[in-house]
Amino acid sequence: MLGKWLLPVSLLGYAYECLVYYGGLLLFAAMCLFWSFFAIPVALILPRNIGMRLGRRVIMFGFRAYLALLELSGIVECDLDELESLSSESSIIIAPNHPSLIDVVLMISHLPNAVCIIKANLWDQFIFGGSARLAGYIRNISEARLIIDAIHEIESGSQLLVFPEGTRTMGHDIQPFKGGFALIAKRSCAPVQTVFIEINQPFLSKGRPILKKPDFPLVFRARLGERFSPPTEVRPYVSRLEQYCRSEVAERVTGDL
Repeated sequence: MLGKWLLPVSLLGYAYECLVYYGGLLLFAAMCLFWSFFAIPVALILPRNIGMRLGRRVIMFGFRAYLALLELSGIVECDLDELESLSSESSIIIAPNHPSLIDVVLMISHLPNAVCIIKANLWDQFIFGGSARLAGYIRNISEARLIIDAIHEIESGSQLLVFPEGTRTMGHDIQPFKGGFALIAKRSCAPVQTVFIEINQPFLSKGRPILKKPDFPLVFRARLGERFSPPTEVRPYVSRLEQYCRSEVAERVTGDL
């Protein structure tokens, strides 16, 4: 008799999870599209510095509201309290690992003056382009231009969000670090704050189809790692940070097992 009730309950649970996941993706796309549409004329009307501050604040509060809605669903949990201490930081490089597409949302939801490096093809898309331009994000069209723009933003007090791996992580393995962030840190004399993003299962990770529903509940955590002073030499610095991040991630994975 009990089995007759369990099947409908499980089907209802599955349907609810699908609603939250796919509905959440549609909501996120709609939010980005809506703000990008209005950001284009706003960027033309407001002075650049005022528009940039407004653009970054709107993105931060929009991402925070989106995560709050996911938490209200009851099948997503966010533990991002440690990021609060970074909200008042300026002229700093924030360097997280990169297990998922949602990492940018998790980080920027707590960074009011964050500047991101955005791929040229995303910059040219209407859904992201307008908001990225208003917020003064850095368009990645060449490494030399990127470094110059990043240094300028740091010297202006921005929080530069950069993923040292340059791509999403495959599983729990940290990818080899690129050297650009260290060169930026050296030339701008900016410290590098490491951050470790942890997700309890594969979610929007590299090689995973975006429409493949994950198993719920989903738990997102962010914890602060060591802060590194600006380097005097780039290559040893990159190697030291990569080794540190590998050991931290490996230690946490082993602990979970």
